[in-house]
Amino acid sequence: MTIFTSPLPDVAIRDVTITQALFAALEKAPARVVLIDGPTGKAWTGAEVIAGVKALAGGLSARGFGAGHRVALMSPNSPEFAVIFHAVGWAGGTLTTLNPTYTAAEVRHQLTDSGAEVLFTIAAFEATARDGMAGTNCRELVIIEAMEAWQGPALPAQVPVDLDAHVFVLPYSSGTTGLPKGVMLSHRNLVVNVDQGLAVIKILPDETLVAFLPFFHIYGMNVMLNTHLIAGARLICMPRFDLPAFLGFVQDHRVRMVMAVPPVANALAKHPLVDSYDISSLKVFVSAAAPLGAELSNACGARTGAMTMQGYGMTELSPISHFSNEERAVAGAVGFTVPNTLCKIVDAGGQALGVDAEGELCIKGPQVMMGYLNNPEATARTIDAEGWLHTGDIACFDASGQLFIRDRLKELIKVKGFQVAPAEVEAVLQTYPGVLDAAVIGVPDDEAGEVPMAFVVLAAGVDLGGVAAHLAAELSPYKQPKHIEVIDAIPKSASGKILRRLLKDGLAAK
Repeated sequence: MTIFTSPLPDVAIRDVTITQALFAALEKAPARVVLIDGPTGKAWTGAEVIAGVKALAGGLSARGFGAGHRVALMSPNSPEFAVIFHAVGWAGGTLTTLNPTYTAAEVRHQLTDSGAEVLFTIAAFEATARDGMAGTNCRELVIIEAMEAWQGPALPAQVPVDLDAHVFVLPYSSGTTGLPKGVMLSHRNLVVNVDQGLAVIKILPDETLVAFLPFFHIYGMNVMLNTHLIAGARLICMPRFDLPAFLGFVQDHRVRMVMAVPPVANALAKHPLVDSYDISSLKVFVSAAAPLGAELSNACGARTGAMTMQGYGMTELSPISHFSNEERAVAGAVGFTVPNTLCKIVDAGGQALGVDAEGELCIKGPQVMMGYLNNPEATARTIDAEGWLHTGDIACFDASGQLFIRDRLKELIKVKGFQVAPAEVEAVLQTYPGVLDAAVIGVPDDEAGEVPMAFVVLAAGVDLGGVAAHLAAELSPYKQPKHIEVIDAIPKSASGKILRRLLKDGLAAK
């Protein structure tokens, strides 16, 4: 059996929580500014972050939402997000993070499935949050702008937890297929992946990065927020990506490295506004969460003068399994295997393949999730009896150990790096009266990478405008099909499985 490993030595496995790891880093220079709120410019020092975390952890514990309890957080990026995140961890609780663009129906699903008892959100999302809480066991809503009322006497020490068995964070992912599922990640998962990342990602002490990758998503959460703060970097928190503001931050703070997704590479390669700013400080551009083609990678590098490279991972991997090396980055490759990680490429029959052979990428390591919440069947489909996580991605290794992602076995659609499960959109479509059947596929898009497209079978007299309005009411904007086509029948196999390839082939033939 051919097993691919890291060219780097294993990292030590630390017996600390992710918040203890953060505090150990911040306490080295407590007066240093570590977080800046992009819209307001308000700065937080390391000492202020620690104090805020301990005070909110004390308040959560005093109100009965400490050890063993589940907290939900629905917020754009801000320094307060980091405080809430780590306060829940310090108090021994479990945190589930929600996309702030969610509709009330999507909020309700995650609150119900996760078992969250209290929800933190900003004032702008209060109405959606309250609607989403209806009918769930989530009985408290905390508005982040007024969360001082929830602070209590500082909790002086980490509430003891089992580093391997305690579920700390529950981000939601569709995995290789199906509806969104809670990904159970332990403190061990997060800490070891931070250390794996630090073994391959060159982060300079006291450098400043622009944090527009959403913290609710594992890429923004553990690579951007945790890894960079633990490495001694400073983050400017952007609630959403805005090109002029982003370019201004890069110019004014002399930003050296950008962590991004392919649509940002597209903007830097093509948008005329880039020429209006001095971004000569930019030396490294990292893209992950969705494939970045060699052509766009080269165009971004040529326009910015930055080394453009990729990383690979998934929520179920906390998230990093592969990352490019600045000295040996290869266009189109997602890099080398990180330490403490084993990989194999298998064919349809499960046989391991060698160098340059394409098959499904399988990964084993301490960053692999504990499993999916309340879903042992989906867990067993993803992690086999030998502990290999089956990624659903078709890939190959070259002779130097660089990994190339070729295609997806899984049905997920990647919109600007966010997952869209066709089954979720199809289920919403089929709840609309007069939609007799539906299928959803991903189609290429210059800006987003992919966007959903729906095919529907309609009863007589049903208006597509009503279908679109129904989708808008039930789904976040990025999940909504950008095109809806009416067809006579959805192609299916004898067992009833949607034959999405036939739908894609039909589009290609037009």
